[in-house]
Amino acid sequence: MSIASYRAALASALARISIKGRLLLVGTMLTVAALIAASLSVEAVLNVYVQRSINQSLDGQIGLLARSVRPDGSVDRGMLVEIGPFTQYRRGWSWRIETSRVVVNSTEAIGKLDFLEEGPRGREGHFRAPPSLLRTGRSGDLYVRVLDRDTPGGRVRIAATAPRAVYERLRTAAVRPVLLILGGLSIVLLATSLLQLRIGLKPLARLKQSLEDVRGGRIARIPGDQPAELRAVVREANDLLDENEASLARARSHVANLAHSLKTPLATLKIKLSDAHEDPEGDLAELVEQIDRAIRHHLGRARASSPGAPGRLSVAVAPVVADLVNALMRIYMDRNIAFHVMVPEDMPVRCDPQDLGEMLGNLLDNAAKWASSHVQVTATERDRMLEIVVEDDGPGLGEAALKQVLLPGLRLDERGDGHGFGLPIARELAELHGGTLALQKSALGGLRAALLLPR
Repeated sequence: MSIASYRAALASALARISIKGRLLLVGTMLTVAALIAASLSVEAVLNVYVQRSINQSLDGQIGLLARSVRPDGSVDRGMLVEIGPFTQYRRGWSWRIETSRVVVNSTEAIGKLDFLEEGPRGREGHFRAPPSLLRTGRSGDLYVRVLDRDTPGGRVRIAATAPRAVYERLRTAAVRPVLLILGGLSIVLLATSLLQLRIGLKPLARLKQSLEDVRGGRIARIPGDQPAELRAVVREANDLLDENEASLARARSHVANLAHSLKTPLATLKIKLSDAHEDPEGDLAELVEQIDRAIRHHLGRARASSPGAPGRLSVAVAPVVADLVNALMRIYMDRNIAFHVMVPEDMPVRCDPQDLGEMLGNLLDNAAKWASSHVQVTATERDRMLEIVVEDDGPGLGEAALKQVLLPGLRLDERGDGHGFGLPIARELAELHGGTLALQKSALGGLRAALLLPR
């Protein structure tokens, strides 16, 4: 695989990872890298301190042994007896004095040292002044400190040894707690990173919920109280919603105006063509029906694309009903019609406010027109729908009339004003918003109109 294809594959894989996953991945990698660097650094520092501790012990022994060496390079054995063997630790702790004339060992003799020097040479403690040279090294399983001193009688070498196992054991004992602490710290850091991501990404979750609320019609715009990093995004999104709504409103207005201007003359033409003398073969009626279907189709598309169409802003039913009832009570004041409204305040529907007013206005006006003394309005929930029922105690309609009354332009009663479009328009608007309108005989004696709209 080439480098370019590898980079492309890596970029594609990273693009599929969520923001939370990316931050967690980067944070984990940086944390692990920092812990590794800290572990190596701490281990190196602890190695220095462990080595210094062993060196101090061995240098103390070498200092005592150096006092037994006379200025001429000979060894005072009596003083060695006073010093005693270097046996206060485990096996391997021993010493050796080697001159040109004699070799003196501790009780646990070192034997010949195959000394392998390690680390830089130097003078430490009371071995600073020349001609002393202090070195560190190893010989097999032994850790060795060697002091070389030139005397008139020749070079004197004093060596003190410790088991390398002790050195490793001390280093492990020092390093292990630190590594355990670093491991625990890494777990705490990862946990705090997860908590930080959870808290830090909450605004994105709230923004997602706000977008769902806008789409579901529960709010009109995304709230502006967002973190500074998201305010520009929210502002652009709200501006886009404003522009989209304005464009849709203009388009809807043009299409709706055209459709409404054609519906009434088209319905009148359809009524005239229903006479067999005007259209004996029925061809013109069929053409008029096709035109009517096309107009209703494009009117439906205009309403469905409007800002208040299903999936847009929710509208509370109770205030609309209250306003219409107040208006009708003034209109039919002389008849003393009683309106009984049972619509909870917290029941909204997803519908254009103008269309809701038109549907309920037609139903309530029709009920008030034919009621004897009583009109009742109720609203109940049915799954994800809201059923608004308008009933009256008027004469009602028969089974045949219930089917005919929803046909456009057909008036069952020729008295008074009107063109017979009220109930058909209400049914058409209900269907455009994903609902239905059903008519049947009411228990009050008159007509029962059940308008079903999505919540």
